[in-house]
Amino acid sequence: MAPANTHQAKTQFGYRRHPDQDRSGQNPAEHPVVIVGAGPVGLSLAIDLAQRGQHVVLLDDADRIGEGSRAICFSKRSLEYWDRLGVGDRMVDKGVVWSVGRIFHGESQLYQFNLLPEDGHKRPAFINLQQYYAEAYLVDRISDLPAIDLRWRNKVTGIEQRNDSVALTIETPEGAYRLHGQYVIACDGARSSLRQMVGAEFAGQVFEDQFLIADVKMTAEFPTERWFWFDPPFHAGRSALLHRQPDDVWRIDLQLNRYADPVVEKKPENVRPRIARMLGHDKFEFEWISLYKFQCRRMDRFIHGRVIFAGDSAHQVSPFGARGANSGLEDAENLSWKLDRVLRRTSPASLLESYHVERSMAADENIRESTRSTDFMAPNSHQEARLRKAVLSLARETEFGKRMVNGGRLSVPCSYDSPLSSPDADAWRGGPLPGRSMLDAPIAGGSSYLTDAFRKDGTAFTLLSFDHGAPTEAPAGVKQIRIGEGGLADPNGIVAKRYDAEAGSAYLLRPDGYVAARFRHPTRDGVAAALSRAQGLN
Repeated sequence: MAPANTHQAKTQFGYRRHPDQDRSGQNPAEHPVVIVGAGPVGLSLAIDLAQRGQHVVLLDDADRIGEGSRAICFSKRSLEYWDRLGVGDRMVDKGVVWSVGRIFHGESQLYQFNLLPEDGHKRPAFINLQQYYAEAYLVDRISDLPAIDLRWRNKVTGIEQRNDSVALTIETPEGAYRLHGQYVIACDGARSSLRQMVGAEFAGQVFEDQFLIADVKMTAEFPTERWFWFDPPFHAGRSALLHRQPDDVWRIDLQLNRYADPVVEKKPENVRPRIARMLGHDKFEFEWISLYKFQCRRMDRFIHGRVIFAGDSAHQVSPFGARGANSGLEDAENLSWKLDRVLRRTSPASLLESYHVERSMAADENIRESTRSTDFMAPNSHQEARLRKAVLSLARETEFGKRMVNGGRLSVPCSYDSPLSSPDADAWRGGPLPGRSMLDAPIAGGSSYLTDAFRKDGTAFTLLSFDHGAPTEAPAGVKQIRIGEGGLADPNGIVAKRYDAEAGSAYLLRPDGYVAARFRHPTRDGVAAALSRAQGLN
């Protein structure tokens, strides 16, 4: 069922013939990067590369933004990434901000949680925003970047790997043409045609239980929180989820019997009584209805020659936990700076292998967490059902039991055991370890944030130093952010506390905001060695 789309920005885009189509015979056009798939991951990756000075061709086989809300939960990490791409404010201004979730068993609340319990962060834990809005804002941003050539109704139908490029055959309404890309990034989704073209498997588990998604438009007084039920009175024996979206649209997920007929269950006349029982009224209209099964799968390798896979084309998880789109955006941020350096020949092509290493770790973590959530929500055996019943009973009385309840653990940035990270040589009591994402904090008396200072030049490595005297000398090409005397103010010591910093401490941050190394007493040679390792030079 298609959405009403009455509140969307432009969603339909016309096909335009490109000059490359006139030279595709013996002399096809050559481009540094070709991205296939204009979803949130492909669009974000294209913007990131363009902001780094790379020319990008972005191909999509459709001529419109996808229908239906689809992904709706975007994490703090994704919002910080979109800040650097110039669309963060627009996403947050339109989105529904939330950080509190509640878990119910039957009619009773078991517990509630806050995903961002401390102040001093620019972005919230999550926003809810229909995917079509996110895509529309990203497409608008692309219109400001002449380095991106976005071609609608250009479908890749063939690929041929070469020593120094990939030859693509592309079908259009005016016939086929060919072009070459030094690197091709497949962001074409869970049913990736490029994955099939390289002959890669997509191995994993498909769970039998089915879930109904209904996006309904209504006026309601529910708070802006994530509500999850086990065995609710309106849907006995199953689970349910409720989320608010912009424009008075609400996302409702209902677990169904694994033997339910998808064709029958998706009919509005059959969905309506289910939703009416949940809400206690039938004063709502449908925006979108879909049915899905949990799937947790991934490619064995994310890099096949010069074809690199990102997002759902590389890995797929169940939607509970908001790990799909957010993980794909983390793929884009991880890949962009590495591919930029390889194209500029400031790092060897082997740096790209770290993309596979790091992001396959993330995929494994997301699949593991998603599988655990699915097993808890939809037990596959009497033993699993008995365990869940016992856990839910314990959760009413004990903190121990609450921690065992799993209604979809929410997405957080992955921690990497990465070849690019330099192990600690000093003693630390806290702060982000090498291989972990940087932490945000207020600076300049609370008028700005550390992520603002970091994103001013997102193409560079950054030395974050806590100085009280002469600044630590950074290697050439490394940006410096200095906290303390002569630098950015930290009057309440929040930055220093979150980074376990003492006078003279320093962190070397990668262009994607991950910690490459940290030092209690940095030297120029020590920082240079960590920088060389993080750039894949040794």
